[in-house]
Amino acid sequence: MSSSWNSVGLEVLYQVLGWVAFFAWSFSFYPQVILNYKRKSVVGLNFDFLVLNFTKHSSYLIYNAAMFFSPFIQRQYHEKYGDKEMIPVAANDVAFSLHAVALTAFTVFQVFIYERGIQKVSKVCISITAIVWTAAIVCLIIAWPKSDWLWLIDVFNSIQVGMTAIKYIPQAIMNFRRKSTIGWSIGNILLDLTGGVLNFGQMGVQSIDQLTLVNFYGNIGKTLLSLETVFFDVLFIIQHYVLYPAKKDENDDFPVLPIEVKHVAAQ
Repeated sequence: MSSSWNSVGLEVLYQVLGWVAFFAWSFSFYPQVILNYKRKSVVGLNFDFLVLNFTKHSSYLIYNAAMFFSPFIQRQYHEKYGDKEMIPVAANDVAFSLHAVALTAFTVFQVFIYERGIQKVSKVCISITAIVWTAAIVCLIIAWPKSDWLWLIDVFNSIQVGMTAIKYIPQAIMNFRRKSTIGWSIGNILLDLTGGVLNFGQMGVQSIDQLTLVNFYGNIGKTLLSLETVFFDVLFIIQHYVLYPAKKDENDDFPVLPIEVKHVAAQ
């Protein structure tokens, strides 16, 4: 049998941290959606980030849902890490992933209906996305005959780690080139940072209760997700408040940026 909680207090804290992280991460999608709606523009939001983010969250949803709902995969997990180890995926992880896929898809929809200037998805992003999903299909074909589903969902977990590592880079570079973060919601980043810190804290609480670090490397994707999120969010905060502080609040009217002027002139 899988392990149970040794401390009721730590179990409650684990659930509280998990669901607060869920709400912080889930709400982090809305500032960007609202910002796009108010401006009727997605200029300043990097499209490569959106495409990579959709791949990332889709992969993470596959991992979380499979690990949480499949008794067969849970049995394979216990065979690998020990039958006393707790499953490293909580209900809030599944809920977050499902919500993240839906909101990212909606943001992509906004790209098609709002002003987007001369921005487009890069060939590099398209190539990376095609390679990733082709590799996932190949891994599915390999895992199918042996029913090695734990290995397969670990592949998807690795994909989400990789996508998390690279998805922020196009936006960071774009902010640097424009010398501005206008169009990129800082509210998104602050909530994302909160979720990352709380998510890591949740894993720490489980480790303290179980007196083991297995949940950190048993679900290395969740561990790296939190660390990568915190790193890039701090970078964006520095860009927004230190390097390129906005002269007007994001909720005010927006100044026209060089990239927008170029597009208007082209018309």
